[in-house]
Amino acid sequence: MRRRFATVGLGLIAAVFVAQYGLRDWVARTVLPDLTPETSVVVEANDGQLLRAFTVADGRWRLPVEVSEVSRAYLSQLIAFEDKRFYSHKGVDGLAALRAVGQAIWNGGVVSGGSTLTMQVARLLEDSGTGSWGGKLRQVRVAWALEQVASKDEILRLYLQLAPFGGNLEGVRAASLSYFRKEPARLTDAESALLVALPQSPEGRRPDRHFKRASAARDRVLARGVKAGVLSAEAAVAAQRETVPSRKYPFEFLAPHLAERVVAENPQALRHRLTLDRALQAKAEALLRAHVRGKHAALSGAVMVMDHQTGAVLASVGSPDYLDAGRQGFVDMTRALRSPGSTLKPLIYGLAFDAGKAHPETVIDDRPIRFGSYAPQNFDNQFRGQVRVREALQMSLNIPAVSLLDAVGPSVLMARMRRAGADPVLPNERPAGLAIGLGGLGLRLQDLMVIYASIARGGQAIPLVWRADVAEEPASRPPVLSPVAAWYVGDMLSDVPAPPTAPQHAVAYKTGTSYGHRDVWAIGFDGRHTVGVWMGRADGAAMPGQLGVGLAAPLLFDLFAAIKPALDPLPAPPDAALTVSTDQLPASLQQFRRPGVLDGRDKPEITFPPDGAHIALGGDPVLVAKVDRGVPPFTWLANGVPVEVGSFERQVELDTKGTGHLALSVIDATGVSQAVRVFIE
Repeated sequence: MRRRFATVGLGLIAAVFVAQYGLRDWVARTVLPDLTPETSVVVEANDGQLLRAFTVADGRWRLPVEVSEVSRAYLSQLIAFEDKRFYSHKGVDGLAALRAVGQAIWNGGVVSGGSTLTMQVARLLEDSGTGSWGGKLRQVRVAWALEQVASKDEILRLYLQLAPFGGNLEGVRAASLSYFRKEPARLTDAESALLVALPQSPEGRRPDRHFKRASAARDRVLARGVKAGVLSAEAAVAAQRETVPSRKYPFEFLAPHLAERVVAENPQALRHRLTLDRALQAKAEALLRAHVRGKHAALSGAVMVMDHQTGAVLASVGSPDYLDAGRQGFVDMTRALRSPGSTLKPLIYGLAFDAGKAHPETVIDDRPIRFGSYAPQNFDNQFRGQVRVREALQMSLNIPAVSLLDAVGPSVLMARMRRAGADPVLPNERPAGLAIGLGGLGLRLQDLMVIYASIARGGQAIPLVWRADVAEEPASRPPVLSPVAAWYVGDMLSDVPAPPTAPQHAVAYKTGTSYGHRDVWAIGFDGRHTVGVWMGRADGAAMPGQLGVGLAAPLLFDLFAAIKPALDPLPAPPDAALTVSTDQLPASLQQFRRPGVLDGRDKPEITFPPDGAHIALGGDPVLVAKVDRGVPPFTWLANGVPVEVGSFERQVELDTKGTGHLALSVIDATGVSQAVRVFIE
């Protein structure tokens, strides 16, 4: 037996030295395996930390990694333990090979392989065996050929990506993240030693299964490091005190919706670097989960955080839990088309300011009004009479907002949304009407983010950016609002009361609730960041009783607290801003006047009975009369005689006192009247 090993061993030694010094043609004819093995597609945060990884085809985690991304502690111990002459040999270490052959002859079998890192890479690339001389000879040939076409760092990088670490873990990055929950650049001496030891027996030394074997193997690597001079004795003793991990951790699963989106957009790329802040992304996901916990099982939500100075998206959460089927968590609600509710009101007011129709201190009517067949109502079906524009926005009154939209035009609102970078969708492709101001169109959370970011930036639009590895020149767009109008809006929104535990007057924000309580929103900004929250059901079902102020606003302020300890101050007023009281405004801005309505008043309109009608009362002299528009209280006259005085109701019962021709009149609080003539039978 020993004679056979001796013969084979001498042949191997001869082959090694001949390959290095004689038969270069034989090496040149070597057919190399693919030097670009498949690696996991990874999506990384702005600092390179992992957000999400995808396994390779056979279910293994094999994450791409560069030599520069691995700690020097690991690299130095790896070289010292595996291949101390790595940077000087040409693929095969002759001295190590002689030692291995001698040990094999003496022991009657392979004791130590004498494999260099290059030879190990050759074996890993071809998945060849480790215990046969034939396999060793093939590794020698491939290693020598590999050194002719690849640099030492390229060979080392292949080892760092392909080395086995137990189970379905391949490569030092996958192992570092799974065993230590950290990137390999931050490995300690003890952690490095363990990962150096594992590939020698990846299953037999797995720390999650064979804790004692793993500890002993780690300590041997540390001892070798001391002997090689890459580690001090004191450092080795300290490293031995560190606990070897007893479990594997799951890989990060952050921003799964956005990760899938960017991979689908560029499927050829292996690494995707995003603008997301990993720590903030994790906090945002945890906060959203906490805010839906204990509520309806189908309640979903979405969150976005952006730096509106750069456009960078710092957090994007598409649902509370990607894997929660009950909430349809797989649906990315940052991109879902929903009704924006009242969230467009700030832009409407800004457009009115720019058009010279109003000022924050302008007085505007909040009273029943009709625009053709459209008669908007306030959310609580109440009317406040005359209020300042500032108060109208802060109370989110519908009628003043629609009145201002009527003055500036729905088409202008649509155009400015698109100018901000939003993509509004009208139902059934109908022309834009006044209902869009109260949520009668479709928008996405990311659309509202760019709209509010433009207000925060003094009216200047900026696109959302979520790829850090693609340089894009932002397209130049005309301003969405003037700096003065944008500041007016932000100043008004900053006075909206925040939740009791949140800082007051530090965030300019708006809540919104769509028709039927299907969508609740909270969007706001400080001096640096814009944050958006949507909550609702992914299937669009109603959530009775849920309001943006109670459901979404607390989460909005929790997110601001997660971004930074102190909020950035809102901008100071531009020089051209007019910060005066109502009576100091120009006369044209003191009271909002609807276009085409004299003195800002709507004439009252008797909607029943219609003019010229014949009405059969059947012996009952009581006539029901109805009035629309006009300013209450109302006075009703029958044939010039008052029959109802000071009524705030729009439907009254009048005593006609008989039959025959009747002249019916109504006079509103401003003295404007209307009359109809009917015949009572």
